[in-house]
Amino acid sequence: MLRVNWRRGYASSVIERKDVASWLEGPGGRRPAESEQSYAGQRLGLPNSGPGSVAGFGTRLVAYLLDSAACAVIAWGTFREPAYSLPVFVLEVIALTWLAGGSAGQLVRGLRVVRLDGRRLGLLRAVLRTLLLAMLIPALIWDRDGRGLHDKAAGTVVVHGR
Repeated sequence: MLRVNWRRGYASSVIERKDVASWLEGPGGRRPAESEQSYAGQRLGLPNSGPGSVAGFGTRLVAYLLDSAACAVIAWGTFREPAYSLPVFVLEVIALTWLAGGSAGQLVRGLRVVRLDGRRLGLLRAVLRTLLLAMLIPALIWDRDGRGLHDKAAGTVVVHGR
């Protein structure tokens, strides 16, 4: 119950952001104490650095920009129409993520898309992840483990491969 201290004009029991779970965690979620998670991916059992650690936003953004630029060049060279770059991007990312474990930009940057359970990614997860990524907004919203909404929906995480 929130009590109001009328003399000071504000509530004496203030709820702070750290006391409330993130909306990504859903109902009943809770935010960990500072000591429970000291780096992205710790809750997932991933290492802090090196191969298998969660890739940072900057590295993933560079990979995305490399993919976008390459697909724009392919669309212009093939169709002479820049509007085809999004379908080329979707096809490239689906195919390479499914077959090689990452898009061309991710592979160049040394990143891999892996399932949380360690099994093969599979075509359906690659399609789901890529279609959500093509909307861009899910990729710009991520949790404390560095996973975007598209990764959460597909049960994947982008990690350093080397």
